[in-house]
Amino acid sequence: MKNVQFMEIEGRSFGYLALLGILGAIILVALGAWYVMEHHGHYVTGMNNAVVWGTPHIFAIFLIVAASGALNVASISSVFNKTAYKPLARLSGLLAIALLAGGLMILVLDLGRPDRLIVAMTYYNFKSIFAWNIILYNGFFAIVAVYLWMMMQQSMNKYSKPVGIAAFLWRLLLTTGTGSIFGFLVARQGYDAAIMAPLFIAMSFSFGLAIFLLVLMTSYKWTGRPLGEAIFRRLKNLLGVFVAGVLYFVLAYHLTNLYATEHHGIEAFILRDGGIYTQLFWIGQIVIGSLLPLFLFYHPSTGKNRTLVGLGALLVIIGGLIQLYVLIIGGQAYPLEIFPGKEVIESSFFDGQVAHYAPSIWEVLLGLGGVAVSLIMVALAVKILRFMPTSLADEDVDPHHSA
Repeated sequence: MKNVQFMEIEGRSFGYLALLGILGAIILVALGAWYVMEHHGHYVTGMNNAVVWGTPHIFAIFLIVAASGALNVASISSVFNKTAYKPLARLSGLLAIALLAGGLMILVLDLGRPDRLIVAMTYYNFKSIFAWNIILYNGFFAIVAVYLWMMMQQSMNKYSKPVGIAAFLWRLLLTTGTGSIFGFLVARQGYDAAIMAPLFIAMSFSFGLAIFLLVLMTSYKWTGRPLGEAIFRRLKNLLGVFVAGVLYFVLAYHLTNLYATEHHGIEAFILRDGGIYTQLFWIGQIVIGSLLPLFLFYHPSTGKNRTLVGLGALLVIIGGLIQLYVLIIGGQAYPLEIFPGKEVIESSFFDGQVAHYAPSIWEVLLGLGGVAVSLIMVALAVKILRFMPTSLADEDVDPHHSA
């Protein structure tokens, strides 16, 4: 591989300025939606006493999980010494920080009392998985920032590998912590499973790489920089492996639950009797988010078409949001088993009934605002600093390429 040169993007075109304007407008609208929820209270949302984690949490958790996966490209170059991925490492680290920042912005604004975040940051209850995640999120920002410094400062390049290994291990801890939020909630039949941690790790690989591939393809097309077939094919095939991995863990999760009698109720709810949740699972998560992308990635014809591969990556992102919706919202909508093994004859609190939830426009706008924050951070950073190689042509990045 030749010595790859990095350069800021020009950023003077009408398209670039229009992109910044659109993203800025989305952020302003999202802040307006937050103000409405803050001023009137969360009763204007679709959330209630049963469903306390709504659509903003879907977007937030998706971005947080994807942040870990976006760093995977940098980890492949540093930890596993794959030189073909080295030119992409800077953009990988930038995208990881931006996605985490967007996700945490949603969480902070959805608290209802953002000022109470100070309590979470100064008082730690180490019996709570949420306290662990505060440390993991802050640590991720710090270690990835140092990792980027090691890569971008030529005199510090020799330290990039050990810092990259530390970042790799830390992001595994971060995603394990995020998945364990649900795995530790034994009161919810849809959450109580040790497989949640590896499932979330697999989802992070898939979601993060799908976003990375779309950002890479779009930015190089808009700036007119060459993106060779070798690196494109590697990323596309790797994304297919990750999508198949997520599908495997989903299968293992449901088969394990079906084996245990206590989980037959939640399995029947999600797989057969859950109405909108069942439809979203089979059509959105399995078909749109898994099977169709795999077809687009690996079919001899569609796998060579960059537009269709980009569509497949977009479907992975859509399917990922649907997967988290089914998991998080569906898991809350299914009734709690207040008295295991007992039958509740009469209750005024809707015990034993499926909770109703419909996302409000305010929740959706806040979630989209977090996505816009992540994208505008990337758009501005690549304009100011040298994150992107001037060329990813085969002769520049493929060590096996012959002219």
